Amino acid sequence: MEVLYLDNKIIVCVKPAGVLSTDEPGGMPSLLRAALGDDTAPVYTVHRLDAAVSGVMVYARTRHAAADLGRAIERGDVRKEYLAVACGTGLPPSGTIDLPIARADDGSTRRIPAPGGQPSVTDYTVLAERDGCTLLRVAPRTGRTHQIRVHFAALGHPLLGDALYGGEMSRLTRPALHSAAADFAQPVTGQSLHITAPIPRDLRAFDFERYL
Repeated sequence: MEVLYLDNKIIVCVKPAGVLSTDEPGGMPSLLRAALGDDTAPVYTVHRLDAAVSGVMVYARTRHAAADLGRAIERGDVRKEYLAVACGTGLPPSGTIDLPIARADDGSTRRIPAPGGQPSVTDYTVLAERDGCTLLRVAPRTGRTHQIRVHFAALGHPLLGDALYGGEMSRLTRPALHSAAADFAQPVTGQSLHITAPIPRDLRAFDFERYL
């Protein structure tokens, strides 16, 4: 468990791929309590990452901080930046994907672009093209479930390793998506924080370190 920032109101850490972000056995809050050495320590989930996605997560340590962070997220004052690898090349150098997203009606966890879905907007910049893939910096304006994965699949460029949305699986067995940085204000003092998460081992072959 890698803690990136800690004070008496919040704890910022790196979520490994494959670990749930919510408070249940084996989820991040229980792992953080173990890291703090207190199984009863309050740890509140204020945002989520898909289980298969790695990177920065912010947790509150008091109810007041959780409420403040929740309001900041609703206002768009918590900004997150992701690094991703999309299958294929030829995307414009930068762009905005504006496609509403809804839950698929097949009983699965899949989401789909749908005119009646929740408004969903993703900005992106192409960092490089290599080995038939595109390295991306991605900044979602909204926080829908699977948003980045759905948006790039809709463009015909699913994320590498993303079996749920048609990504190529021979080089990676989970979506090539990492929450690389978060910018937000400490909920009590208002101090501006910029927190970055190191690149996980399974994505280091793409040389993302130069873009942190």
